[in-house]
Amino acid sequence: MLTPERLEVDTLGECTVRSPLNLSTIPGDEIADFVPDNARVLYQVERRAGEPIDTILDFEKAGPREKLYFEPRNTRAAIVTCGGLCPGLNNVIRSIVLQLHHNYHVKNILGYRYGYQGLNPEHGCPPMELGPDQVRTIHSRGGSFLGMSRGNENIATMVDTLVRDDVQILFTIGGDGTLRGATALYEEIQRRGLNIAIVGVPKTIDNDISYVDKTFGFDTAVEVARLALDGAHTEAISAQNGIGLVKLMGRDSGFIAAAATLASLDVNYCLVPEVHFDLEGPQGLLTHLQHRLSKRGHALIVVAEGCARAFASQPLTHDASGNVQYGGPDLDVGLYLKDKITSYFKAAKIPVTLKYIDPSYMIRSVPANANDSIFCDILARHAVHAGMAGKTGLVIGRWHNVFIHAPLVLATSKKKTINPDSELWLAVTETTGQPDLSNIPVSRRAAAWREAQKQR
Repeated sequence: MLTPERLEVDTLGECTVRSPLNLSTIPGDEIADFVPDNARVLYQVERRAGEPIDTILDFEKAGPREKLYFEPRNTRAAIVTCGGLCPGLNNVIRSIVLQLHHNYHVKNILGYRYGYQGLNPEHGCPPMELGPDQVRTIHSRGGSFLGMSRGNENIATMVDTLVRDDVQILFTIGGDGTLRGATALYEEIQRRGLNIAIVGVPKTIDNDISYVDKTFGFDTAVEVARLALDGAHTEAISAQNGIGLVKLMGRDSGFIAAAATLASLDVNYCLVPEVHFDLEGPQGLLTHLQHRLSKRGHALIVVAEGCARAFASQPLTHDASGNVQYGGPDLDVGLYLKDKITSYFKAAKIPVTLKYIDPSYMIRSVPANANDSIFCDILARHAVHAGMAGKTGLVIGRWHNVFIHAPLVLATSKKKTINPDSELWLAVTETTGQPDLSNIPVSRRAAAWREAQKQR
């Protein structure tokens, strides 16, 4: 249950240092204002008719504070990027460094290399000194200037490294696994009574971080995914009974697949982990696909990788970060569907031309587009504001188009997924025109959906 206490962000102590930012506290003077700590952003802006409001839930608003916890000239900050690649990583690194250096006059900035491995001396990856010269042009290319890695490292060892390097603020840039690691660092620092701030910047093209409207990299991923869909559609309409099949990333959520479908407007079937579908039977995908080919002569299908979970015949394996791996022959839903579709139409003696496209790694390794570049810069600057004010154990997010501080523990408590009853999924089904692909009676679906949510 969500309570006001769960939305509160921790702070290292009283802020007594005047900010070097030349901002205002007077509304209407045409100078940007400092944000007071009591500025809040409502959690809920919509409610059902007749639904009572028992408690006001709100987030702490992000932004520059008039008083800081850390003295800038005595502060050493550090940055680490973890997990898989994502468009915009270098943008965030660059903006954090430039904001610290130019606006807060923090001159001691470290970059830990290759994810959390860089905080474990056993891996032999000493940190880099960062400044404007080192990061000036990195936003123009994809990947991470600091390098990435997956997997857990000993939490006590990593905190020892932060103490050894005299780091006061650590910016952790990553997805669910990275933020869970950041949460563990925050809790160990609390246990030791250290004055080190942990500030998370949510990164994942899957857009599955809870209590965050959108994560950086998602916009770019959708844009590149749409290009793949355009190519698959061209292939499909250029052949008799042509089928374009595109697999997109999305372990537990189908946000990329859904958004790319809406951007393309040419998709006929969008398959996501949150919405049950059957391959066979009267309402199954194969039956409807055969009907569509007989009427229109082509079809375009997009499937999120997490749909593989429904067809797994072997126990699920996990990567070093604890994420389910969908790369093997038994768990690659794209290859699975390709084989099932091909076999079905061969048995029916209906010739088809199927083109399968998997653009996954191309999608996540490209530079950020314009929207993500803007978003990354704002996220980074808000992260610096929070860290310098001694905020800790938090992630910078956007909620109702306003930037907020969300506790790390809350953001990592569950993954964000598509609600099949939502306007988003309605838009997908109306755009594609796809029929109901489930053989489960409607009367049983609500209970089945609730059970599936419990298992996520």
